[in-house]
Amino acid sequence: MSPALLWYGDDFTGATDTLGTAARAGLRALLFLRPPSGAQLRAAGPLDCVGLAGSARSMAPDAMRAELAPVVPLFRRLGARVLHYKLCSTFDSAPQVGSIGVALQTLRAALPPGTRTAIVGGQPDLGRHCLFGNLFARAGSAGEVHRIDRHPTMAHHPVTPMAEADLRLHLALQGLERLALLPWPALRAADPWEHWQRLADGAPDGVLFDVADNADLTRIGPLLWREAQRAPLLVAGASGVVQALAPAIATAALAPSPAVAPARGPVFVLAGSLSPVTAEQVQAAHSYEKLWLDAPALASEAAYRAQAAQRIAALLRQGRHVLACTVAPQQSGPQPLDARALALAGGALLAQVLAAQPLARVGVAGGDTSSLAVQALPAWGLSYAGAVAPGVSLCRMHSDDATLHGSEIALKGGQMGTPDLFERLVHGSA
Repeated sequence: MSPALLWYGDDFTGATDTLGTAARAGLRALLFLRPPSGAQLRAAGPLDCVGLAGSARSMAPDAMRAELAPVVPLFRRLGARVLHYKLCSTFDSAPQVGSIGVALQTLRAALPPGTRTAIVGGQPDLGRHCLFGNLFARAGSAGEVHRIDRHPTMAHHPVTPMAEADLRLHLALQGLERLALLPWPALRAADPWEHWQRLADGAPDGVLFDVADNADLTRIGPLLWREAQRAPLLVAGASGVVQALAPAIATAALAPSPAVAPARGPVFVLAGSLSPVTAEQVQAAHSYEKLWLDAPALASEAAYRAQAAQRIAALLRQGRHVLACTVAPQQSGPQPLDARALALAGGALLAQVLAAQPLARVGVAGGDTSSLAVQALPAWGLSYAGAVAPGVSLCRMHSDDATLHGSEIALKGGQMGTPDLFERLVHGSA
């Protein structure tokens, strides 16, 4: 039996959120960290959804095209019906970095002629709403909802600031100039199928769906699944895409998310996020020994990384929880160094720590940091273990390395999680 859906996550944190969304909906799902071999697919067993974690969100256009080249061949190999380009729920992207336009154009060019494209504009569970094409997002886990171009963090993002709230205009700058909008009043009509058909016929770059609340996702899902039975379908959006489609493809009853148990041993968390949300979580992490890393030295000096890894491993061997941060408490704004170089260095640090001191549970904060940190580990897949907080999944690693296989990892984007998130990794969420 073929899986119904393949999703590609444009960063690892979002990819694990989609994994959690699928698992909580009763779908058999596994997230691969690179295109899987036949043996790995056989080891995974029957799946409803297959994920592929990547880092296109931080890439320039040519690098994105190379990164996405294996996705459609895998889609064909699996025989799936829906190809989901999983993007950040805030749609932060730019023509030069993480272009959603480049991603969709690259994927669509490799799909059969006439493949339709849908863009799901919101994820209400995370406080992301799209109304008449304009995106709104909550600030933090319980903050005020702002239009995205007035959001206190996303409007000033150091790499991809959101200066335009109308997603049609935002995506037009990335090459998607022929988009249509299916607004929420039309979506709530007696039969939105005819609206979709008419719009899709005249909008080769795709149809953007408004999402005001979760009830809209329940209307969108059956419509998209009906289209996917007619022909393969390309869908862009956050984890709300899988949330919308899950009832149509679920093979098991909706199951409550398993509670996260207290950690079995010391926990190591690497925080490489500039977000005020992460800063609040670091401040509230009272169970940890906190280490403030010198970011420029970490990014450029192998000896400094090795010394930091040795120090962290020594504390962990003493049974102490360790939170290593690349952003000092008084620091604000972009750091004067290459963000990708710092994220790569964070991945190398994590790998060195785990090689010196295997752990049952780790956490990584920051989208780029999470993506590159996991790529530095000898793991090939992730399965869902539980929800640490909305938008943050605890995952079990699959690896041929016995010291890593079965270890748990939580990956979080800068905007995700409650203030006590890191404490939950230690004490559990029950």
